[in-house]
Amino acid sequence: MKISVELTLTPIQDDYEPSIIHFIKKMRASGLTVLENPLSTQVYGDYDEVMQVLTKEIKEAFGMIDKGLLYMKLVKTDRSDYEPHF
Repeated sequence: MKISVELTLTPIQDDYEPSIIHFIKKMRASGLTVLENPLSTQVYGDYDEVMQVLTKEIKEAFGMIDKGLLYMKLVKTDRSDYEPHF
């Protein structure tokens, strides 16, 4: 089953950039399809593979911050090729 995941990592601390950059670099290196914009990172792939990577990398990211939030949206389909039709 293919899924699409939108992630927004929000450390609640002054020095927040290093943990976000580290998380995004780990997502890029995962072998999954990863797209980024200024507000979030999207990850696409097989459910089991995506969730395995996310479980590991979210735990590592949370270990790097004192307090933070991770917003995650999951869609049951691969939307990586989406283009607006308007």
